[in-house]
Amino acid sequence: MINPRLTTTSTELCEKTRAEGFELMLRHAQEIGANAVIGIRYDATEVMDGVTEVLCYGTDIVVEPI
Repeated sequence: MINPRLTTTSTELCEKTRAEGFELMLRHAQEIGANAVIGIRYDATEVMDGVTEVLCYGTDIVVEPI
């Protein structure tokens, strides 16, 4: 049987981690002068038991009006 509380906590932690990765990616894009990010991807790898690395990455671009 799956503990619903554990599942909810795990889901909330995953969502928080993805959001932090996304915000960090946007911050880095701004630091190098980009004003948009395209082709955004998420990747997760279990580094060891109970530890997962979450990556968020994309292509930084500068969008200008024509």
